[in-house]
Amino acid sequence: MSDSARPAFPVLRWVVVAWLAVYVPSYAAAYGLANFLFLCNLSVLLLCLGVWRGSALLVSSQAVGELLVSSVWTLDVATRFVAGRHLMGGTEYMWDARWPLFTRLLSLHHVAFPLLALWTLRRLGYDRRGILLQSAIAAAAVSLGRLFGPEANVNSAFTDPIFHRSWGPAPVHVAVVAGGLILVVYPLTHLLLSTAFRPYAHPSS
Repeated sequence: MSDSARPAFPVLRWVVVAWLAVYVPSYAAAYGLANFLFLCNLSVLLLCLGVWRGSALLVSSQAVGELLVSSVWTLDVATRFVAGRHLMGGTEYMWDARWPLFTRLLSLHHVAFPLLALWTLRRLGYDRRGILLQSAIAAAAVSLGRLFGPEANVNSAFTDPIFHRSWGPAPVHVAVVAGGLILVVYPLTHLLLSTAFRPYAHPSS
């Protein structure tokens, strides 16, 4: 087998397959299939696909999408665990006994998977097109979140995660939430990743 045909991560790719074999049915049984539309859960699927394929574009896009968001999730859980209160909220389900403890613990992927993305980027390099792909994914995911109603609030499609309010009619609110990601969160993360990692070397055409 030539070097170009050899998988970038010959062992790790099977590790993420084993993870998905546990994660997907556990999450589906507890939370339902719609839960996979949440950007954080969608990121798990896309990052695993990126590792399987050795795709710098997929891995880079999910590093852009999840690095800051998962850091906030981790800080919120840590604050609740240490101080007994949430910093921002959104992780209350981790203490909700209605859901199986094992499934709740699987949500610690918010801690592990950003580290996995960074580790794989050291090998692959950072593909600067990742921000464009992730921006398109976010715009679609927030828009689709309107299909599932305000109680589910998928991807903050009805109330934002900071002020916990609606920003007007559906198109306006979606634009505000998606715009916050696309115009603020993702560019900051993109700048950090562009500085920290060498550029991905695109194969010659």
